[in-house]
Amino acid sequence: MTVPVLSIGFVSQDDPFYVRIFFEEFLRDCERREIKVVVIAPPMGKKSFAGLLLQMYDFYGGWDFLRMGFRYVLYKAAAKLPGRIRGGRCFSVAQVCRHFDIPVLTARDINDSAFLDQLSRLGLDLIISVAAPQVFRERLIGLPRLGCINIHNSKLPKYRGMLPNFWQMFHGEKSVGTTIHCINAGIDDGEILLQKETPIEAGESLDALIRRTKALGASLMNEMLRHFRAGSVTRIPNRKEDASYFTFPTGRDVGEFRRRGYRLL
Repeated sequence: MTVPVLSIGFVSQDDPFYVRIFFEEFLRDCERREIKVVVIAPPMGKKSFAGLLLQMYDFYGGWDFLRMGFRYVLYKAAAKLPGRIRGGRCFSVAQVCRHFDIPVLTARDINDSAFLDQLSRLGLDLIISVAAPQVFRERLIGLPRLGCINIHNSKLPKYRGMLPNFWQMFHGEKSVGTTIHCINAGIDDGEILLQKETPIEAGESLDALIRRTKALGASLMNEMLRHFRAGSVTRIPNRKEDASYFTFPTGRDVGEFRRRGYRLL
């Protein structure tokens, strides 16, 4: 029996800390001939760079903000070095894609009509959102033959919205979820396709948990694509009546997070 070959595109952002880990793990084990493009949109979405810095400072606080800023500068500098100097390591999503010969497109607005015209010429079966920083609008959602899907780090319908790993730790959960779901007009609202849980390890920082769940999410996404190829996709209602939604944590939220014994880094 011949296994169907999918035509897949990704929409993401060039986050060197966490999203990069997903793509390193995913592209190492996937059917790479199926990946036609990885689209990279600005990491702050519609937020200005200054606005993003203020949000990150409020979130991390002074010392952790400096630590993350230093790490960010190092990663950005390393991403520009030749491979022989980097020792084969990758420091950006784009660099990971180039390593695996995956085409990369940049888009300021993923819902722009000219960009969608360009994307439609690829004849995609499926578009996958991995930390996409912009909301998918109607035309983009309807563009691929099999629709658009998203990976979200909670056990939906609980913990919809921003930074779900933070909020699951904040509320004392013993495990975190990873969900792959359909994209519709709502936020984390589409039908659930695949879902797994993983325990939060004793003393684990938020940073370590996010890195670990990004790698686990890559494995889950490869499993999801096997279901698409086999025509064995199951759909579970993402019940609004059971949903909870959270925005990006404030400095006060982070203070309470730390008071409860948790660490960001």
